[in-house]
Amino acid sequence: MTTVADVMTRGVRSMSPSDSVARAAQAMDELNVGVIPVCEGDKLVGMVTDRDIIVRGVAQERDIRSTRLADVMSTNVRCAKEYQDVDEVLSQMAETQIRRMPVVDEDERLVGIVSLGDIADKDPEDDVSVASSLGDISSPAQPDRSGQSKGSGTAGGGSATGKPRKQPR
Repeated sequence: MTTVADVMTRGVRSMSPSDSVARAAQAMDELNVGVIPVCEGDKLVGMVTDRDIIVRGVAQERDIRSTRLADVMSTNVRCAKEYQDVDEVLSQMAETQIRRMPVVDEDERLVGIVSLGDIADKDPEDDVSVASSLGDISSPAQPDRSGQSKGSGTAGGGSATGKPRKQPR
């Protein structure tokens, strides 16, 4: 049985809920990652993704230098335990359509992160499960259009005047 501890990435950088959105974006750029765990001390309290920054920060026209991670992070975070079986975690990832999960110990302290890539790289015998999970995770979700933003409109582009553009010949 392969456990999460066997495949996860350790030494993950975390940030505080009081850190700014701009600082998180800079860290993501520096580390070439799209997600950063948010901790108070060593306790995981949330996750912030590049998408959180865009959708809950920039799209809402917040000042990224003064907006805190606590204002944009996801707080109801699904976690893996380091002793869990990889297949069990793959099922959870597919069910919730997420590609990476923070890993916590018995005391809910952050000890790492596990991604589909980690599992694929370190458990090549499980290619079928990884491929199946990736398919489940990647299936499109229905968007919530209940709170249309200022950027709402029809897809497909168009002119700024709303008049159709002439097609090139």
